[in-house]
Amino acid sequence: MTLSRREGVDIRPTLLRVLTDLYVQASAHSADEERQFVELTSRLIDEVDDATRAAVRARLAIYPATPARIIDKLGLRRAGPEQPTAAAAPVPASAPSMLPARIPTEAELRMAASLAMRPNDAAEISDMFFAASAKERAQILHNLQESPLKAAARIPAARAARAIHILEMAAFAEDLDNFALELGEALILPSRISAEVANDPGGEPLACAMRALDVSSAAFQRILMFLNPEAGSSVNYVYRLSRLYDRLSERSALVMLAAWRGSTMAVARAKYRSSLYDDERHRVRATPSQTRPVVQPGSAPGIRNQKSGN
Repeated sequence: MTLSRREGVDIRPTLLRVLTDLYVQASAHSADEERQFVELTSRLIDEVDDATRAAVRARLAIYPATPARIIDKLGLRRAGPEQPTAAAAPVPASAPSMLPARIPTEAELRMAASLAMRPNDAAEISDMFFAASAKERAQILHNLQESPLKAAARIPAARAARAIHILEMAAFAEDLDNFALELGEALILPSRISAEVANDPGGEPLACAMRALDVSSAAFQRILMFLNPEAGSSVNYVYRLSRLYDRLSERSALVMLAAWRGSTMAVARAKYRSSLYDDERHRVRATPSQTRPVVQPGSAPGIRNQKSGN
């Protein structure tokens, strides 16, 4: 409301982002909520800039309950006839050209860098993934392969090989603490995220982390069986994650890695809030108001003296 009162400020991009953020926070919606979201969003999509449209498209591409009308509006496609979840449409293959590859200009490089996930978006994607079920996690990872989100840089081969060796030894020793510590150092993750990845009961975050390090399928199966013996003794657990790992692409794992790193920035920004113009006024301690004396000086009634009459 404050922005709408200012002349020359377009609140439509902000409104579309807020509507999308609120919609994807819930796993299911009523018919009225879906109808209201479709009516508002379908009109705003055509009126916002390309950057806002791309950000909203990326968020809704991995959301399991995206309405069908919005899927068509954003040019998304369904993953299959039995899978109503939206997925990003494949990029059509360009015709072969005999011209040499053109070096991107500095402006184009800046535009490509600006498409990276914002910290708040990364935090919400990370929270959505950890809170999802096993089937929903598999669908999210499948959709991330073709999403326009920017992936993290590939881990150097020498660093990855050293980390894989240490991770296997920690798994054989059933040492979850050292496993999580080495995982965080190899993937540049804080201890909170690396511990959550290593201790997740579903195992899908661990599969993403191992794929980001380019761990072989055989080594991943050994880590599954020895790191957590109680879960590793289950044939269904090892078989399900092994199938997921074989189908998991490196890009999906690196996009999820970028989301984990970006979520850390969101937590740090919330902890260290920037100073505002009225912070000093809010920071001042409340002091008790000084009470005036009941009798003000000079206002007391005069005491009559018998001798002087005053």
